[in-house]
Amino acid sequence: MATTERIPNIFPVNPSLEPAQQKKPFHNRWHPEIPPVAQVKVNSVFRVEMIDWTGGQIKNNDSAEDMKTVNLTRCHHLSGPFAVLDEQGQPAQPGDLLVIELCDLGALPEHEWGYTGIFDRENGGGFLTDHFPKASKAIWDFEGIYASSRHIPGVRFAGIIHPGIVGTAPSKELLEIWNERERTLVEEGTEKMTLASVLQCRPMALLPEPKYALLGSIDPKNREFNRIASEAARTIPGRENGGNCDIKNLSRGSRVYLPVFVPGANFSIGDLHFSQGDGEVSFCGAIEMSGYAILRCQIIRNGMDRYLSPMGPTKLHVNPIFEVGPLEPRYSEYLVFEGVSVDEQGRQTLFRCICCVQTGSIELHLLLYEIWLFTRASLSIVKLLSL
Repeated sequence: MATTERIPNIFPVNPSLEPAQQKKPFHNRWHPEIPPVAQVKVNSVFRVEMIDWTGGQIKNNDSAEDMKTVNLTRCHHLSGPFAVLDEQGQPAQPGDLLVIELCDLGALPEHEWGYTGIFDRENGGGFLTDHFPKASKAIWDFEGIYASSRHIPGVRFAGIIHPGIVGTAPSKELLEIWNERERTLVEEGTEKMTLASVLQCRPMALLPEPKYALLGSIDPKNREFNRIASEAARTIPGRENGGNCDIKNLSRGSRVYLPVFVPGANFSIGDLHFSQGDGEVSFCGAIEMSGYAILRCQIIRNGMDRYLSPMGPTKLHVNPIFEVGPLEPRYSEYLVFEGVSVDEQGRQTLFRCICCVQTGSIELHLLLYEIWLFTRASLSIVKLLSL
C-alpha cells in the first residue's frame, strides 16, 4: 500500500466547521441523481474523511442538552458519492459488484474523541425509554486503540473503529421500490403489526422528507432540488444497496461487496464508530466519532448475477455481502443474558413484538448485573446504560 504521504485525500473534513462550511458537500439521502464528488480507479488507495453522523451537532462538553434537541432529520451526514472506474477509465455498470476494502480507519488529529447518547423520549427514545426518558450522553477520549470517559470513570477498553454506513446509489427503479414498500408499511403497518410500547412514538418507516435534505453538490436553489429531495430515501434502514448496516467488526481488513445500480456505482460512507456492541439499544449506542478511512476498490463485472441471489420479485432485490476482517479486541470473559417474551407486568407478548420485549428484557438483566458490579464506582444507572 502507498505511504501515508502519497495517499490522496479525496474528501477532507474539518469537524470544527459546520457541514455547509466544508470543502466538499455532504449528503444525507439516497438518490441516483446526487452527482459524485470525486472519481477513483480500481486498485488505487485513497483517503476519505467523515464527520460524525449528526454533522457536528453533539459537542465535547458535560451538557446533554444537545442530545435532547439533536435534529435527527439531518442525519446521516455521508461522505461521497464516489464514482469508481476500471483501469481503462470505464465506470462500474449496473449489474457489476463493487468491492470496497477497508485498509485503515482512525480518528482525526485534534478530534480524538467521541460520544454515546440516550435520546430523549420525545425525540426518538430507545428500547428502555420507559425507564430512561431523559436525554443523556457520555464523552469518550481516545488514546490509541483505547477509550475512556470522564462521565463513566473507571472504565477503559479497546475499541474497533468501523463505518456504520457504506452503500451505493440506488437506481430510479430501485428507489421507487423502496418508497412504495415503505409507504405501504406506514399506511397499513399499524393495523398488521404490534409494536412494543417504547416504539409507539416512532413511525413504521421514515418516508422522503425534503426538509433538511442535503443532496451533495445539488444547490437548494436548483429548480430540481425539491423534486429530488421529495423522492430521495432516508439513510436510517439498511437496504439492497448496503447502507446503515452497523456491523461492529467491519474494520481494518474487511471487504464489502455492494451491488451496482447506477453507472460509476456512486458509493458513500459515513456514520463512523469507535466501538459498538451487538446493536445500538439506546439508538445512539455506538461511540460516534469523526475520522477517516483508507480505502481501495475493485469491480467484479456482472458480479450481481454471479454472486448475489435475488431475495425478492426482481433482480434488484439482493443482499450485499460483508466480509469482516481478522482484527478485533479479545474479550476472553463475558456473560450471556437471556430475554423472554414476557413484559414487566407478567404478560405474554404477541409474536410480532417478541423481539422488542426480549431485547428490553435482556437489557434490564444486564443493567441489574452492572449495577451490582459497579456499585463501588458510584455510577448512575443512566451512565451504565451508556455502556
